Amino acid sequence: MAQTSANGPIDVYLELGQKRVFACALDWPGWCRSGKTEGDALAALAAYAPRYAVVAREAGIPFPEEVQQSALHVVGRVAGSARYTDFGVPGAVLARDREPLSAEEAARQVALVRACWDVFDRIAAGAPAELRKGPRGGGRDRDRLIAHVLGAETAYARKLGVKHREPAPDDAAAIAALREAIGAALEATREGVPSGATGWPAPYAARRIAWHVLDHAWEMEDRNIPAQ
Repeated sequence: MAQTSANGPIDVYLELGQKRVFACALDWPGWCRSGKTEGDALAALAAYAPRYAVVAREAGIPFPEEVQQSALHVVGRVAGSARYTDFGVPGAVLARDREPLSAEEAARQVALVRACWDVFDRIAAGAPAELRKGPRGGGRDRDRLIAHVLGAETAYARKLGVKHREPAPDDAAAIAALREAIGAALEATREGVPSGATGWPAPYAARRIAWHVLDHAWEMEDRNIPAQ
């Protein structure tokens, strides 16, 4: 059941890999951060609360004004994997992800995913074409990041039964059509409509899609800061 109040504890689950731990807020798609230990992951999740608040505000959904690590309530731990968790991706599908959503919960979930796209687009529009490189000279520039996100979303959409060609980064109509189809698929699963034998349940799909969008939006934001 989604948390409808901006107050009180925030339910979080931990995905445990051998080298990395993800902490993910159950009712806030995309609000997932990782660290080497459980404590590190929870601290990172709390530290990113102000950035996720921008998403919630975009969606018109109340969000806590301030989040301390002590407000994060760990409700479960799941095994991760080297393929996903340790690689840097929240890859665990939870038992509760397979439970049908109410119409209200599905609409809330989709509103937050759409808000993640809006935040990504706004950050991308304000980012320079060439982003500051990492300490070892790595990292995609803006246009390659945008293309990477669109390519991943095209692949993720297939997990929901949505088959679209990968949009070009400058094809606004195709991008909008892909996102509209993803949103419709996420809402349709509220009645328990299966997404296929190899498909993702809607809550996991929303979490994975939103996390990937925000992870790269925040990367662009961080790498837009001039080197000191």
